[in-house]
Amino acid sequence: MTTALLDTGVSMRILVLWADTGSPNLGVRALGAGTAALVHRIWPDASITFQNYGHRAPELPFGRLRSLAKERLTASLGMQQWLAGFDLVIDSRSGDSFSDIYGLRRLAVMGAVSEFASQAGVPVVLGPQTIGPFQTRSGRVLARRSLTRASVVMARDSASAECSSGLGRPVDVVTTDVVFAIARPRVARTRDVIFNISGLLWHDNPHVDSARYRDLVTRVYRSLVSEGREVTLLAHVVNPSSLTQGSLDLQGPQPATSPNLDNDVPAIQDFARRVAPDCEIIIPTGLSDVRSTIASGRVVIGSRMHACLNGLSVGVPAVPLAYSRKFAPLLQGLGWHHTVDLRGGDTRVGEVMREVNGDALTTDVTGVLERAHSSLATAENALRSLA
Repeated sequence: MTTALLDTGVSMRILVLWADTGSPNLGVRALGAGTAALVHRIWPDASITFQNYGHRAPELPFGRLRSLAKERLTASLGMQQWLAGFDLVIDSRSGDSFSDIYGLRRLAVMGAVSEFASQAGVPVVLGPQTIGPFQTRSGRVLARRSLTRASVVMARDSASAECSSGLGRPVDVVTTDVVFAIARPRVARTRDVIFNISGLLWHDNPHVDSARYRDLVTRVYRSLVSEGREVTLLAHVVNPSSLTQGSLDLQGPQPATSPNLDNDVPAIQDFARRVAPDCEIIIPTGLSDVRSTIASGRVVIGSRMHACLNGLSVGVPAVPLAYSRKFAPLLQGLGWHHTVDLRGGDTRVGEVMREVNGDALTTDVTGVLERAHSSLATAENALRSLA
């Protein structure tokens, strides 16, 4: 379903849902910045408003589904009028949240906001993202509802496109992640191995065995050091109250850290104290900082998918440590075949080291960038078709 936008002669007003440029999750920041960059290729003067958890307008009470439903009935906050003030809504679903693996409540809340935007007369685009998996009947019902109401649906990998088709709504575009729309920093290669350790995987989680993950990253680090490689530890989900850059003083008082176990900083601090007390630790101050840091390395080993995508998009080879279905289809679609799947039974240290030391890493990056930019052109054309 395609809906034409009215040409009013006024700058486009675009609402981007579930991404922003101030999140402590730098992958979410990349999603926000990349979506904005993609939009500005088509509408350079567009005004963009982000709405996300922790970054919410008072008119949009998406803390609970009940609050949204109540506002839809009572209009006490002016939600529908506020939504109607936009020309276009791009629903990013945080890149990978269009699924029921994070719970039905999250899926329902995100879907309701998009549906209410459609009811306000605003075209809704499901931006480049992972679609699925949906493991429950209720999840599939909610997903089908969102898909059928969207003016344009974009998948960032072929598996997502198949999932959408299976729900009765073929996607309009198979593209790639919007991180490739962000301008590349130009910095000198002053670092060797950038190693991103994940707070999500460091603790008990539904994806991989945390003890096995801790053993893996420890053995990979020691193997790198034994080969004479210089390693920098990098956080990719941080805590706003402890944003610093540089090596942490592990002997002195530690900065306050978030109780959120998704935060990479406490995991990296713990790892450094146990295994790598002399290692450089980078806690980025923002998206441009993390991209510049990664661009200064020769290779990145990433437990976060967007740490790897930030690497590839700045021309640095990445060895992704995949913990979910979202990694492989997206990366394979770009022609990148250096992913190590952590969901297997082995710790896979040897596989990681073979990839890090492989001759093809550097030469393969050029092809990835070419394919990514060509793929994003299809997303541009889909957005342009709404004008």
